[in-house]
Amino acid sequence: MAVKIKTLSGYFHEYQKSVVNPEQFWGQQAEDFFWRKKYTCVLKWNFKEPRIEWFKDGQLNLTENIFERQVFTLQDQPAIIWEPNDPNEATVQLTYGQLFEKVKQFSNVLISKGIHKGDRVAIYMPMIPDLAVAMLACARIGAVHSIVFAGFSSTALADRIIDAEAKMVITSDGSYRGSKQISIKPLIDEAVEKCPSVETIIVKKRTGIPVTMQAGRDFWWDELTAGASFDNVATVMNAEDPLFVLYTSGSTGKPKGLVHTTAGYMVYTSFTFRNVFQYSQGDIYFCSADIGWITGHSYIIYGPLLSGATTLMFEGIPTWPNAGRFWDIVEKYNVNQFYTAPTAIRSLMAEGNQFVEGKEMKSLKVLGTVGEPINEEAWHWYHDHVGKNRCPIVDTWWQTETGGVLISPLAGITPTKPSYATLPLPGIQPVILDNEGNELKGNSVEGNLCIEFPWPGIARTIYGDHERFQQTYFSSFPGYYFTGDGVKRDEDGYYRILGRVDDVINVSGHRMGTAEVENAINEHPRVVESAVVGFPHNIKGQGIYAFVVCNDMDESTSEEGIIHSIKIGVNNIIGPIARPDKVLIVSGLPKTRSGKIMRRILRKIAASDYTNFGDTSTLLDPMVVDQIIEKSKTLK
Repeated sequence: MAVKIKTLSGYFHEYQKSVVNPEQFWGQQAEDFFWRKKYTCVLKWNFKEPRIEWFKDGQLNLTENIFERQVFTLQDQPAIIWEPNDPNEATVQLTYGQLFEKVKQFSNVLISKGIHKGDRVAIYMPMIPDLAVAMLACARIGAVHSIVFAGFSSTALADRIIDAEAKMVITSDGSYRGSKQISIKPLIDEAVEKCPSVETIIVKKRTGIPVTMQAGRDFWWDELTAGASFDNVATVMNAEDPLFVLYTSGSTGKPKGLVHTTAGYMVYTSFTFRNVFQYSQGDIYFCSADIGWITGHSYIIYGPLLSGATTLMFEGIPTWPNAGRFWDIVEKYNVNQFYTAPTAIRSLMAEGNQFVEGKEMKSLKVLGTVGEPINEEAWHWYHDHVGKNRCPIVDTWWQTETGGVLISPLAGITPTKPSYATLPLPGIQPVILDNEGNELKGNSVEGNLCIEFPWPGIARTIYGDHERFQQTYFSSFPGYYFTGDGVKRDEDGYYRILGRVDDVINVSGHRMGTAEVENAINEHPRVVESAVVGFPHNIKGQGIYAFVVCNDMDESTSEEGIIHSIKIGVNNIIGPIARPDKVLIVSGLPKTRSGKIMRRILRKIAASDYTNFGDTSTLLDPMVVDQIIEKSKTLK
C-alpha cells in the first residue's frame, strides 16, 4: 500500500526505509496503481550516461489510473472546479464521471485528426477546463503533450513547436486576464507559419473574438466534439514512454524540452501531493499556478486527480477585480489547501491588509509556496494574515526537471522555519558539494545542491538532445544530478535554498535563462552586445537587469527611445515575463583578457553593491567598471 505519513516519527521511519532500500520503497508506492502488465524491475540507472528507467517493462495508462481505477468511488465527486476570470461568470464543476466522458470524447477527436501514440501535440490555451481535457486526452491516446504558457510570444511558441515537431496545436480564439480581453488565434497563425510539422489546429471558443480559420487546417473544438463518440479504450503505454515535453529556459539561448515519462511521474506526483499537502478525501485544493508551468502539470492536474482530489482551476489574476480575489475564492469554495508563489504573496502584501482582514477563511488547513524561496517578511505575513496563525506553510523546493517536490515540510508534521524548505522527502538523497566536487558533510555547511540517487519523477532527457541533458545536469559533478542551486544546511539539518549559481534568473518563480534574453536584446539593430543579470526585486524576487552596448551613439541619440524599443523587442520575441526591468546603455562590458564577461561584477552593480568586486586583475579594461558604476547610479 502507498504510504501516507501522519507523524514526524513516521516521516523519519519512512525516510530511512526509502534510502536504505529505494527500490522496495517505490515498489510499495506503485502497488496501488492499475497496471496492464506488472513491471519486472523497479529501477535501472546510472548518472553517467545518464540512463534512468523506473518500473521497467511495466505497462499502463495514466488516465486509467485517474478514471477507471477510481470511477466507482468518485463518479459523482467534483474533480475540477473552475473559477472564471470574471467573478460574475458562472462557475463550472466537473465530476470525475463528467470529466471522464469529456476526455474520452476528445480522445476520439484527436484520433479522428490523425494523432497517434508518440505524436507531439502543442497546447496554447488559457486556464479553462478544456485545457485539462486536452492534456488528459493526449495522455489517454499516448500522444505527447507540450503545453506552452499562453503568455509567450508567437516567436517563443514557434521555437517550441519546431523543437517538439508538433503535429497539432490546440488553442482558443482568445482569453480573459483581469480587465483585458486578449486575442490568441492570430498569434497562433503567425507562429505556425514557421512550423511545417503542424497539420491541424483545434480552436476552443472562449471570448467570441472574430478569428480567421484556414480551411482544411483549422477546426472549432465544439464542432468536432458535437458528433464524437464517448466510447474510448485507453492506449497501453510502456512505463518509460513519454507523457509530456515541457520547455524551460537554460543558461544557453535555446529552451530545453524536458521529457517526463509515464509511470515514474505518475507514482511520484501522487505520492508527493498526498504527503506534502496532507490531503484528505473531500478536501478542496486550490493551486493558483498556470498549467503552462510544471506546477500546474503536477499539482493542479496529475497529482491531485491521481489522488482522487477535488482541484480548483482559476482563470484570472490575484488582483482583479481587487486584491482580495484569492481570499474570496477560498471562502466561496471552502478551500482547505492553498498553494501559490511568493511573488503573488508579496504583491498582495503591497496592496495592504484591508483585502484580507475580515476574511475568516476558516476552512484553510494548509498554505503552500512554490517557485522560489519565500523571504521571511512574506512568510510571516502569509502565516499571520492568511493562515490566521493556525495553518502550517509548506515552502516547497523543486524544479521542472524534478517533476515534483523534493524538499519541503509535510504539512502539520515537519516543524517549519521561515525561508527554509526544511527536509527532503522520502526517496530524495541530497548532498552539498563544494566547487571542487567534495561533499560537505554535517550541518552548518553551504555549497552546491546535488542529488545522489534518482527518484521516479526525474526528467529522463531533453527532447532531441540527450547530450545537452548530460552536459547540463550531470557533467559539473560526475555521479550526481546538479540542481544549479546553492544551498545551506543549518545546525538543525534543515535546507535553505540560496538561489541559482548558474546564468538563470528566477523571475516571479519562473526560470529565465540570461542567454535567451540576451539573444532577444541582440536582435535590436543598434545593439552590439548585451549582458543580463538578476537583481533583487521587492515583488518578483529577482528582476532582469540588462547592460547593453550600442553602436553609433552620440549626443543626439535618444537613449530613452532605444531602451523602450529594446524592452518592446524582448516582449515580442519571448513574452512579457522576459521584459527587462532595467536597461543600462554602457560603453563597454567588464571582460577578461580572454573575452569572458565578468558577470559577478555586473550582479553586484545591479544590486547597488559597489564594494569588494574580488580579483579584477584579469580585466582587460578596469576603467569600464568605473564608468558602469557611475552611470548605474543615475538609473532609477
